[in-house]
Amino acid sequence: MFDLVIQNGQVVDGTGGPPVFADIGIRDGLIVAVGENLGPANAWIDANGCVVTPGFIDLHTHYDGQASWDGELAPSTWHGVTTAVMGSCGVGFAPVRPDHHDRIVDLLEGVEDMPGTALHEGIPWTWETLPQYLDALDGIPHAADLLVQVPHDAVRMYVMGDRAVAGEAATADDLEQMVTIVREAMEAGCVGFSTGRSDNHRDAHGAYTPASEADAAELRALAGALKGLNHGVLQAVSDFDMNAGPEHFEAEFQLLIEMMKASDKPLSTTLLQRDLAPGQWTKILEGAETAVNQGLDLRVQVAPRAIGVMLGLEATFHPFIGRASYREIAHLPLAQRVAELRKPERKAAILAEPHESVAGDDSSMPRFVDDFLEKIVFLTLRMFRLGEPPQYEPDMASSLYMEAERQGRDVLELFYDCLLEDEGHALLYFPLFNYSGMNLDDVHRMLTHPQALVGLSDGGAHVGTICDGSFPTTLLTHWVRDREGDRLTVPQAIQMLTAAPADWLGLTDRGRVEVGLRADLNVIDLDQLTLHHPRVHHDLPAGGSRLLQQSTGYRATLLGGVVVRRDDTMTGQRPGRVVRMGQSSTT
Repeated sequence: MFDLVIQNGQVVDGTGGPPVFADIGIRDGLIVAVGENLGPANAWIDANGCVVTPGFIDLHTHYDGQASWDGELAPSTWHGVTTAVMGSCGVGFAPVRPDHHDRIVDLLEGVEDMPGTALHEGIPWTWETLPQYLDALDGIPHAADLLVQVPHDAVRMYVMGDRAVAGEAATADDLEQMVTIVREAMEAGCVGFSTGRSDNHRDAHGAYTPASEADAAELRALAGALKGLNHGVLQAVSDFDMNAGPEHFEAEFQLLIEMMKASDKPLSTTLLQRDLAPGQWTKILEGAETAVNQGLDLRVQVAPRAIGVMLGLEATFHPFIGRASYREIAHLPLAQRVAELRKPERKAAILAEPHESVAGDDSSMPRFVDDFLEKIVFLTLRMFRLGEPPQYEPDMASSLYMEAERQGRDVLELFYDCLLEDEGHALLYFPLFNYSGMNLDDVHRMLTHPQALVGLSDGGAHVGTICDGSFPTTLLTHWVRDREGDRLTVPQAIQMLTAAPADWLGLTDRGRVEVGLRADLNVIDLDQLTLHHPRVHHDLPAGGSRLLQQSTGYRATLLGGVVVRRDDTMTGQRPGRVVRMGQSSTT
């Protein structure tokens, strides 16, 4: 007798092999049979017309705060994710001293665009160390499993206190303490160590992140804390000093190599196409290939679409945030703001004014935002109505600039009117990275590179700016089914979302449809799978808002044999736990 049988489905097992028609028998949270005519069961799921896949593994999220108060882990669980890795980019909420709560909230508010008021109200702060943090999360039922990375910034702040500022070198005693903390966290079950080296990452007051300029000795020492363990990966985000010249790129890349050699562990780094250095991504791939030839496992995390900023009155950004007549009313509730913005005299004033600086030393907004506002008219060539369902590979002819040209209108006036549509709820799409060629051809090259891993969803972060927790659904709709031009096969895409990240992380109990593995599974109607327009929800603690994006077509998502989502609706079941790496049959 099985607890549950999924029948009549086309099984795509995660290995990259061809689909097969088979039933799946589940007992005690495990897959115990794959075949035909499996026999009686207590419950059945009819997968007729659907593919049955392993649960998806998201390599790059920021649920570190949200997971401490929210068991649903939306939006990732709305898109087939059953395992989420957090603590990315060197930021997280542990370790933390009791008198440093405000400082670490300021860091995450700036770097990851999380509302500080929501974090202050939502986080229970029942921990200080990373092992205590793991225990605290384990006491909260979740709809997905969680893996936690050791975040460099938090470790540095915990040890160095006021000296934990960018550019301040750690002393020998500092390094000894930090290494002890990293090793203790890894032995408690953390999956790896992460660091952030991006100039665009600032805290809520505009300061660089504590670890952003850490020297080679510090990076080697902390990575070396993983040496000798039977698990562990490294993760880094870096701009590779793209504006400083080729010699600086090589020096920054060499730091990643040194971390890998010191730890004897694989490393993944962010791969993006930036307009200011549109060819940099190919150099990163060349560096990864060179590392592989040296016997090192250097991977690149790739987003399956452009990293796109959502612009709107409810979002963090829009073209008029720096104009005086808008700033006068920016604090008003949306309905009142819309009423003011519809007044002809207010509109005329805003459109006539220059923008004032919104970034800099006293702001969490990265400096490129001021440059963005200066060039806004030109950039409307790459701003679009997103549509329903959203179009993530629009051409220039559909841009706001070209729409204004066809109508004989000023483009900023058109933009202004667009912001007022849907009573001010409208969102416009600005593909910031990965769109230099005005298409996703280069993204296809990234996705299909042998060292590529699908990642960078940033689930739980940038809640007023981007909405990329829906990446798995984009991969299956746009890249498998809908795109004109190069596509992916169903087995390719499913492998990217399941077995590939499982193997990278060292997870041996999931990522494939195979007897003996966990029954983390998705039942998906690929023909009907649809990604819907993002919407702003005011459901964070303290009334905070966030962008969320629904999907339809996931007939069922199972975590350890428990149905956590059925017919695009969460069931309320939350069997998820913290995965303790190195401590069980998980690895």
